Amino acid sequence: MADIFETSFGLILNAGNSKSKSMMAIEAAREFDFEEANKLVKEAEEDLRLAHQTQTDLIQGEARGEKSEVSVILVHSQDHLTTAMIMLDQAKEFINVYQMLSKVLSKEEN
Repeated sequence: MADIFETSFGLILNAGNSKSKSMMAIEAAREFDFEEANKLVKEAEEDLRLAHQTQTDLIQGEARGEKSEVSVILVHSQDHLTTAMIMLDQAKEFINVYQMLSKVLSKEEN
């Protein structure tokens, strides 16, 4: 059982870091700092990759017949992964919207 807690908390950590960096990317884009926003998206993608790899390892282990006890913490970690994935998609979309907005605003200033 200790293994599944350690795995779950690792997943929560990486997914949480990804989500935070996605939010920071949106904030940077809001300030029209697209270089920083894109850097943060790349970092968020790497954190998400690590979280997703943990999930993949759990799935592959179960497919090999290794049983994992399902706990509330494991379910919670899956929620974190899902929200991190959604937030990364949203961050990319917000960056695109803010880039379009910056172009419109710069045209209005001329």
